[in-house]
Amino acid sequence: MSAGSKGGRGLPPALDPTWAAAVRLVVFDVDGVLTDGGIYVRPGPDDGEPVELKRFDIVDGLGIKMLMTAGLEVAFVSGRVSGATAQRAKELGVRECHQDPGARKVPVIAGLLERMGLTWADVALLGDDLPDLPALRRVGLPAAVRDAVPEVVEVARWVGTRPGGRGAAREFAEAILRARGVWPDLVDQYCRERNGDA
Repeated sequence: MSAGSKGGRGLPPALDPTWAAAVRLVVFDVDGVLTDGGIYVRPGPDDGEPVELKRFDIVDGLGIKMLMTAGLEVAFVSGRVSGATAQRAKELGVRECHQDPGARKVPVIAGLLERMGLTWADVALLGDDLPDLPALRRVGLPAAVRDAVPEVVEVARWVGTRPGGRGAAREFAEAILRARGVWPDLVDQYCRERNGDA
């Protein structure tokens, strides 16, 4: 019986190993990629200032951790400023969390490349909507979640089967790591560490 028939996620769509091998930095959009795009707002407990809540999928966090374990740089680049995004990045150990209220992602990523000594060809970016499009047109590996807008799907070299906020980031991370041939070893290492063997 296949994983899909048992309700599992199944394997991610295959990724060209040449594209995956070139990746040194993986950038994730947040709203619509790491979340389903929904925003929950409630009054704050003290001063009434609104508090914004977001839902993140736990499996995405493990995929992001696997990328970092494999030695890849990871960044969150969002067009919306949110404490929830900063908190999630901190929990995962993602040091590069950038939130630009004008959704100017190209200058943000360009700054990362300059500091890291990388080029646009070294970057994979998973996006979903028009604010991601200018950067997706520049990166070496543009990718889209299943429910991305048509303009994003059109420029993507890889399109996932999972919608944003529902394991899409994990699927992309796993596709990169499988194409690089390191996924099985990372899984073994993960299990050994949790068995107390490492």
